[in-house]
Amino acid sequence: MSTSSSLQTYPSLSGAQIRQTFLEFYAARGHQILPSASLVPEDPTVLLTIAGMLPFKPIFLGQRSPEFLRATTAQKCIRTNDIENVGRTARHHTFFEMLGNFSFGDYFKKEAIAWAWELSTEVFKLPPNQLVVSVYEEDDEAFAIWRDQIGVPPQRIIRMGKKDNFWVSGPTGPCGPCSEIYFDFHPELGDDNIDLEDDTRYIEFYNLVFMQYNRDAEGNLTPLQAQNIDTGMGLERMAQILQRVPNNYETDLIFPIVKAAAAIANLDYAACDEKTKVSLKVIGDHVRAVVHMIADGITASNLGRGYVLRRLIRRVVRHGRLIGIERPFITEVAETAIALAETAYPNLRHREQAIMAELQLEESRFLETLDRGEKLLAEILETVPAGGQIAGRDAFTLYDTYGFPLELTQEIAEEKGLTVDVAAFEAAMEEQRQRSQAAHETIDLTVQESLDSLAENLHETEFLGYTETASTAEVKLLLREGKPTEQVEAGTEVQIVLDKTPFYAESGGQIGDRGYLSGESVVVRVSDVKKEGSIFVHFGRVERGTLRVGDRVTAQIDLACRRRAQANHSATHLLQAALKKLIDENIGQQGSLVAFDRLRFDYNYSRPLTPQEIEQIEEQVNTWIAEAHGAQVEIMPLTEARARGATAMFGEKYGDEVRVIDFPGVSMELCGGTHVANTAEIGLFKIISETGVAAGIRRIEAVAGPAVLEYLNVRDRVVRDLSDRFKAKPEELPDRITALQAELKATQKQLEAVKAELALAKSDQLLEKAETVGSFKVLVAEMTGVDAESLKTAAERLLQKLGDGAVVLGAAPAADKVALVAAFSPTVNQKGLQAGKFIGAIAKICGGGGGGRPNLAQAGGRDASKLPEALADARQQLLAGLG
Repeated sequence: MSTSSSLQTYPSLSGAQIRQTFLEFYAARGHQILPSASLVPEDPTVLLTIAGMLPFKPIFLGQRSPEFLRATTAQKCIRTNDIENVGRTARHHTFFEMLGNFSFGDYFKKEAIAWAWELSTEVFKLPPNQLVVSVYEEDDEAFAIWRDQIGVPPQRIIRMGKKDNFWVSGPTGPCGPCSEIYFDFHPELGDDNIDLEDDTRYIEFYNLVFMQYNRDAEGNLTPLQAQNIDTGMGLERMAQILQRVPNNYETDLIFPIVKAAAAIANLDYAACDEKTKVSLKVIGDHVRAVVHMIADGITASNLGRGYVLRRLIRRVVRHGRLIGIERPFITEVAETAIALAETAYPNLRHREQAIMAELQLEESRFLETLDRGEKLLAEILETVPAGGQIAGRDAFTLYDTYGFPLELTQEIAEEKGLTVDVAAFEAAMEEQRQRSQAAHETIDLTVQESLDSLAENLHETEFLGYTETASTAEVKLLLREGKPTEQVEAGTEVQIVLDKTPFYAESGGQIGDRGYLSGESVVVRVSDVKKEGSIFVHFGRVERGTLRVGDRVTAQIDLACRRRAQANHSATHLLQAALKKLIDENIGQQGSLVAFDRLRFDYNYSRPLTPQEIEQIEEQVNTWIAEAHGAQVEIMPLTEARARGATAMFGEKYGDEVRVIDFPGVSMELCGGTHVANTAEIGLFKIISETGVAAGIRRIEAVAGPAVLEYLNVRDRVVRDLSDRFKAKPEELPDRITALQAELKATQKQLEAVKAELALAKSDQLLEKAETVGSFKVLVAEMTGVDAESLKTAAERLLQKLGDGAVVLGAAPAADKVALVAAFSPTVNQKGLQAGKFIGAIAKICGGGGGGRPNLAQAGGRDASKLPEALADARQQLLAGLG
C-alpha cells in the first residue's frame, strides 16, 4: 500500500503517541478522560467487551445517568467472530484498541464532524486529498456539513445504505446514521468510481455514530429527546497509516511481539514466505489478546470467555509448531507484549505473575495432548479423499479426548483443502450434553410432561418462604407416578402442587426444603421441592390418611434443616468474598451446592490453594461471622444492583428486578436463596477440602453451623481411636506415624535386597542351561518366586557372565500376572535383534505387551498358563536369529 513520497507529508507517530494525542485533543474540548473498562463487561449476559461504546451502553439506552456529558477513552476490545482472517488480512484482529469520543445529550453532528476532521487533518496532518467520507444515504444533514462546512468535494462523499451506515442497538431502541472517514492510499487514481470496499486502496479509520432516533416495534423512527454521539478510531489502523507500513501487524503496537516469536524460531521475518508470516502474525495478535484477558481476571476453561482464552492460547501453540517451535515459548513472547502496553495499562505488570502462571499452565496442558491429537488427526486426514469432509464424530473425539477446539480442526482441515461436518459435531456435542444432564436429572420426566400439559390450568405458586415458615394452602394438583389423580392414600409416593408455599424449591445451588403437609386427618412428609417454571412441586409420601385435590393443608418446613441451609448459603457468600479479598479479586463463582450438611463452591483459579491460604480464608470468614454483620435484603432494578457493585454469576439470566443479599462491608450478591439474618447465626465455618475439578476450575467443600460440630466429632473419634492403637497422645500421632512409615520403608528395602540376592543366587544356577549358538550364548529360562525388578537384575547379571549372547527370563508371580525380561549384548543387536521389539512380541502370547531399549527391555502379561509356550517361542526365535 505504498504511495508516492510527495503525498506522504504527514508525521510518523508511535502507537502510544497516537493514543495520547487523541485523548488530549478531546480533553481540551471538555471531554473527561476515562480509563479503559475491563474486557469482562459489567453485564453478565455479555461475554467480552467488543466495542468502545459497550461500557456506555446503559447510558445510551437510558438505563443510567451519565456522570459527565462528554467523555473520551482508549478502550481495549476483543472480537473473535473473524478469527480465521487474523494474520491473513492487513487489519483483522482479535484484540484491538478503540479510541473514542462520546457525547451524552450534549453536542451532535456539527461538532463531531468538525472535530474529527480537525484531528485527522490538522493534528495528525493527513492530507485532505487522501481522505474520503461516507454518510448514510438518507442523511442529507451530514452530507451538507461535510460539503459546505468542512469543504470535502461532493465526489469524495459517498452515500451508503443501512447495512454499512446505520447503527442499531437492537430490534427496538436507540439508533441512527453513521459517517466514516477513509484514508486513500492511492489518490493518484482519481475520484471516478470510488469503491470503499476496495481495501487495497482505502482503509476506514474513524467512525461517527449519530444516535438521533428511537425505533419502535413497528419500525417507526421518532427523534430522541437527548441525541448522543459515539465515535471510534481504530488505534492499529491509524498507526498503520502514520507509520507507513503495509499492515497493522507491522506497526510498533504488534511487530515487536512478532519479532520476538520469529527470534525464538530462528527466523528472519522479512525473508519468510507468506504462510510463515501468517503464523507469526497470529502469534503476535493472540499473545497480545491473552495477556490482557488474563490481566482482567479471565482463566482458561471450556465455557464462555474461558473457552475463548483457551482457544487463543492453543492457536498460539499450534502456530508456533508450524514455524518450528517445539518447546514452550508463550511466556517469552508475553513478556514483550506486557512491556509494550504496560504504560497505558499498568495492570499488566501488576498481574504479570498471574499472567505467566496461567499461560505456562495452559501451554503445558495442551502440549501434553497435542502430539497425540495431531497424530490422530493425521491418521483421519489420510482417510479423507481430496476435497472431502472430516466426520463430525471424529472432530468431536479430537475435541473431547485431546482438547482440540473445533475451530482448530477446521483450520487444519482447511489447510488441506478439506471441511468438517459441523452439524454432526454439534449432534455429538448435544448427545454428550444430554447424557450429562440425564446423570443429574432428579425430576421424573413424566412429572414434567404432566406439568407441561396442565400448565395452562395452573397458576404461579406464591412463595412465602422468605418471611414465613408455615402457612395454610390449597392442594391444586396431585401426581402419582407422573399421572394426575384426584386423591392419594397412606403409603403413596406423590408430587403435590399448592397455590402457595413456605417451602423453598431447589434453585441457585440451594436444595429444596423438607417438612410436612398436614390436614384434619392426613400427614404428608415432604422430602424435596423442585421448581418447574413458576410452579413449585413438593415431593413426598403420605404417612397417614387420604389427601385430595382441593384440600386445605398446613405447610410446615423443617426449621432445623432450613437453618442449616441458611447458614451454609450465607457462608458461601462469605467464602466468595474472602477468596476475592485474599486470593484474587477476579475470582468468580462457577457453580455451587448448598445442602443441609455441607456447602460446595466452584470457582475459576489456575492453581491449588496453599494450606496457609486455606487457613487465612477460614480465619477471615470466621472473623466476619463473629463480627455479627446484619443482612440487608433488597429488591431493586438490575442496573442499580450492578451500579452498587453487587456480584452476579456469569451466564445466569436475571430479570429487570433482582434480589440483593448485602452483608454491608463484606459481601453483596444477587441471590434468590434463603439466608441468615445475621452472620453470627452461622456459628462456625470449616473448609474440608480444596481440589481441582476441571482445567482452571477449583472446588472448595466446607461445613458451617451445626455441621461443623458433627464434622469435628467424627474427626475426634478417629483421633481417639488412633491414639489408642498407637499408644500415643493426639499431638504425638504425626511423629509416631512418620516413624512407622520410615520403619516400613526400611523393612521394604531390606526385603527387596533379600529378594534380589535370592534371584541372583537362583540365576547362577541357570548358567549351566545356557546354549551355544555359533559365537553366542543363549539362555531362556523361567524363574520362580521373584518379582519383575529381581528378574531384570538377574538377566543383567547373567548376560554379564555369559558375555556375547542373549538372555530371556520369565516369571509368574500370580495366575493373572506374568513378568518377562530380555537382555541382549551389542553383538546380538548387530544381528538385527532388538530386546524391546523382541520381548514385546513374546509378551503377546501371554496376553500382554511391553518394550524398552535394544539391549534391555521388560514386558508383562495376564495369562501365566501361557508362559512356557512364550519362553519356548523365544528360544526358537533366538536360535534361528543367531544360528
